[in-house]
Amino acid sequence: MRMPIIAAALVAALSGAAQAQSCPHRGDLDTQYCDANRDMVADTPTDPARLKNPSTIVFTYTPVEDPAVYENIFKPFTTHLAACTGKRVVFFQVQSNAAEIEAMRSGRLHVGGFSTGPTAFAVNIAGAVPFAVKGTEKEFQGYNLIVVVKKDSPFQKIADLKGKKVAHTSPSSNSGHMAPIALFPKEGLTPDKDYKILFSGKHDQSILGVRSGDYDAAPVASDVFHRMVTRGQIKEDDFRIIWRSAKFPTSSFAYAHDLEPKFRDQMLKCFYDYRFTAEMQKAFDGADRFFPVTYQKDWGIVRQVAESGGESFNKAAYEKETAREAAAKKK
Repeated sequence: MRMPIIAAALVAALSGAAQAQSCPHRGDLDTQYCDANRDMVADTPTDPARLKNPSTIVFTYTPVEDPAVYENIFKPFTTHLAACTGKRVVFFQVQSNAAEIEAMRSGRLHVGGFSTGPTAFAVNIAGAVPFAVKGTEKEFQGYNLIVVVKKDSPFQKIADLKGKKVAHTSPSSNSGHMAPIALFPKEGLTPDKDYKILFSGKHDQSILGVRSGDYDAAPVASDVFHRMVTRGQIKEDDFRIIWRSAKFPTSSFAYAHDLEPKFRDQMLKCFYDYRFTAEMQKAFDGADRFFPVTYQKDWGIVRQVAESGGESFNKAAYEKETAREAAAKKK
């Protein structure tokens, strides 16, 4: 029995080596994937034997404290997906981002929602192909980094803030700190060089500090700013937005790269044609559909911010993040 096992392993190894040699471009993808068309996601396998047309579609959504909540929220959709594809659909509860990525990498997950940051790891490590973000008819759901100043201030552009009091939120914040460090230099302003970074602690405190005059300006998340306006905490007319970034997407929906194309396209149409129930719209801040996106274009700003901070989405970084996530869960 030993020889057939060894022979099979040798054939698999040679097949993998041949695939690695025949791949003209891989980019940041793991060695088992290829990106010949350079769209930054794994290509569909050319070998028909490697394509999957499952009888049961396994679906999940980014892990939360109580996964059952989202299983219930998505129930009308998974019922629709089953009727639309003619296949059984099961909701697979995952306990962590790492578990979700591993499920797709190992072939146990066919389609699912991944959080913004983990989406890049899912693409590179698990062969995930993002195709949608929750949204509306006009746009996908997300937020912009905006720079707010008082309405009567003299500042008109980011470069005007040299030597001024600029509030960041906290060192770990994407929109409140990491994104300004990555994006401002191209606008003529380098944080911690052209101005001393002052940490407010939170987005709302940065905004209130600008209003009170404690800060001249603050980079904050647009959704936080607009929520404060809606709640009556601030008046929009008291502020002026002097800069706005490209939109940061919320969670992606991505399919496994090795799905059989005809089935895959049918499934994607089922996603795009679906309209959220009232309960889903309430749970997802008014989003009513799956809005089409591409990883190459719509995750560009996420990659830019990460790379500017010296981060990457390769296997070593993934293992480091997985260990951090596991340690945090034990606490």
